[in-house]
Amino acid sequence: MDLKSLIRDIPDFPKPGILFRDITTLLSNPQGLRYTIDFLTQRCIEAEIKVDCVVGMESRGFIFAPPLAYNLGAGFIPVRKKGKLPAAVHQIEYELEYGTDCLEVHQDALHPGSRVLIVDDLIATGGTASATAKLLEKIGCELVGFGFIIELRDLQGRKQLPDVPIISLIEY
Repeated sequence: MDLKSLIRDIPDFPKPGILFRDITTLLSNPQGLRYTIDFLTQRCIEAEIKVDCVVGMESRGFIFAPPLAYNLGAGFIPVRKKGKLPAAVHQIEYELEYGTDCLEVHQDALHPGSRVLIVDDLIATGGTASATAKLLEKIGCELVGFGFIIELRDLQGRKQLPDVPIISLIEY
């Protein structure tokens, strides 16, 4: 299946000069959505990625991580922006091109030695994925890989990530 044909390009969003890759058109296509989850699962199995938990980053990672976790027989753990989780959290601040941001995960969600796969819809510069990896490493988790639906290769986000398998289904 040609997944690129199911992704809408929106020029000048959210600001002039940006070409936004909109996955809502992929998500609304039943065959495309099923294929995406099945293909991501297949790629993880082929890479021999064994996980205890699939970590999804807010917010679009929440769409793909739970069905992938289900297919892999793993749990799902959300990593959220600051102030969104109700219980005690681990957190990490990280630099953005225009300031800082903060990610959090519940303290009781993961344990040292947990094998985790980080999933998001897209990798661009790699900043959020890298920060998530550092947060999980701080907890003592074993990072076993990353999974992305889309990779924007020109932005070289892979260079920001640890040396583990990185799966991307579509490259621009």
